Amino acid sequence: MKVLGLITARGGSKGIPGKNIKELHGKPLIAYTIASGKEAKLLSRLVLSSDDESIIEIAKSEGAEVPFKRPDELANDDTPSLAVIRHTLEFFMANGEDFDAVCLLQPTTPFRKNDLIDEAIQKLDMGGFDSVISVREIPADFNPHWAFEEKAGHLKIATGESTPISRRQDLPKAYHRDGAVYVTRSEVILQGSLLGDKIGFVETTRDAYVNIDTPEDWEKAEKMLKP
Repeated sequence: MKVLGLITARGGSKGIPGKNIKELHGKPLIAYTIASGKEAKLLSRLVLSSDDESIIEIAKSEGAEVPFKRPDELANDDTPSLAVIRHTLEFFMANGEDFDAVCLLQPTTPFRKNDLIDEAIQKLDMGGFDSVISVREIPADFNPHWAFEEKAGHLKIATGESTPISRRQDLPKAYHRDGAVYVTRSEVILQGSLLGDKIGFVETTRDAYVNIDTPEDWEKAEKMLKP
């Protein structure tokens, strides 16, 4: 299976200015994700999509390929990941190179266990999935079967049951995406979906984790890296 590793990192971060290249424990944030991609054995190429020259130069120095500069219209706050992935895939197709799948790697989730990327790719290849994503288990207290949504001023169980599941041990396992790895078949992306219908997963519940969006997240990451 030929898999394109894609790191997405735009400029213009507002919550943490210059976040993608800000130094985390002595290294640019993006360097952690580039290192993960380079360690993976099942990525055919590892490329960066960015609109920012500073990010591009640092990514190159850390060993990522940068075959193009991302168009400004794909570097807005509300630009969906799917549009950026599809742009990259179509760039390579236009230059005569096809990939079976794309592995999205986001710098804001810098900590990945060494074999996570390869594990996800293997599961996609062997399991017949449209995509495989990394997930963490949701604690029982926040399970969607115990969560409520407001509807016209009153509460209804989020999953639609008329009565809640009463016993913790009867709750089905539930997961949330952790953002570390998304691997999706190219045909699914080109059809306009990031995940498709059949979604596999690799669990990272016991692994080190932070998704950096706020200064508080950054402080947490720094603490995790201290000896």
